Amino acid sequence: MADTRDEPLVLGIETSCDETGVGVVRGTTLLADAVASSVDEHARFGGVVPEVASRAHLEAMVPTIQRALKDAGVSAKDLDGIAVTAGPGLAGALLVGVSAAKAYAYALGKPLYGVNHLASHICVDQLEHGALPEPTMALLVSGGHSSLLLSTDITSDVRPLGATIDDAAGEAFDKIARVLNLGFPGGPVIDRYAREGDPAAIAFPRGLTGPRDAAYDFSFSGLKTSVARWIEAKRAAGEDVPVRDVAASFQEAVVDVLTRKAVRACKDEGVDHLMIGGGVAANTRLRALAQERCEKAGIRLRVPRPKLCTDNGAMVAALGAEMVARNRAASDLGLSADSSLPVTEPHVPGAHGAHAHAHAHDHVHEVSKDNLYS
Repeated sequence: MADTRDEPLVLGIETSCDETGVGVVRGTTLLADAVASSVDEHARFGGVVPEVASRAHLEAMVPTIQRALKDAGVSAKDLDGIAVTAGPGLAGALLVGVSAAKAYAYALGKPLYGVNHLASHICVDQLEHGALPEPTMALLVSGGHSSLLLSTDITSDVRPLGATIDDAAGEAFDKIARVLNLGFPGGPVIDRYAREGDPAAIAFPRGLTGPRDAAYDFSFSGLKTSVARWIEAKRAAGEDVPVRDVAASFQEAVVDVLTRKAVRACKDEGVDHLMIGGGVAANTRLRALAQERCEKAGIRLRVPRPKLCTDNGAMVAALGAEMVARNRAASDLGLSADSSLPVTEPHVPGAHGAHAHAHAHDHVHEVSKDNLYS
């Protein structure tokens, strides 16, 4: 195989929650981003059901990989590596992706890279705005995570500055949408209703913003409870609930805290830019307020386009390509999913990764002259 480390061709697999994402990246260029979502299958339950997600991943995996390779116009045998989300996420869902990645890596004789879901959300911005500055300050907001992270090297050094101590921002959006009978998922629908509401109509609380509170940690459980009780009180009094005003006021409380703490972290750490990622980064008000506050503080804002903010295979491929480009150790074929993989571990290397890769390569040429995935 020719040395293509300057522009490595990598396939990435993402199955941490309810989206089967497969991306193909060459260096920092996105070639394909195929997604099969099972969100409709979860909607009637009002949230993601792990067993349903796992089965959906299993059914969608091979067709989605084939579609990504076709969209990218490349053959699997030309890949320089297979990257997969090893954690954090739903254990069963992660196992489907990791098992598929190991099977493809073994059959094709390609190196395997088990990568961190959160680090991938940061790295995806390279596909939109070019190489990440070092250090990078990142605000990650999604259904499962609300974190402030500082990275000097996305492949090896990611330091958590703060995180949610209870509900993540995305969870709060889903729960308030459910109380308002707006359906699931809550983020997009609340964003839509909020555009027609008054964000100052109701003074909802801002969690962990007192002088003695942790500077970079987040809490949205109290906000969620406050909004729900306000709605219940209106209904109990027989009054109509002003859905648009509630949505706008709730949303403003969330994005106010997120952007305020993120800008403060940039100032405190002397970082002149901010990257925002994760599904909630698609929120239009979060983007607008972050832009406004960053401009005022002299901070450059980097936010990928909405499709790259939600879970996708492109972000995993992007981090995998960076692993190859920086000659990071490949993972063992004994790689396992870790539902609580810490963000301080951007990838899961293996002491015997090179040996496992060589063994897989030999095995393919020994027993399979007609490779099914070529």
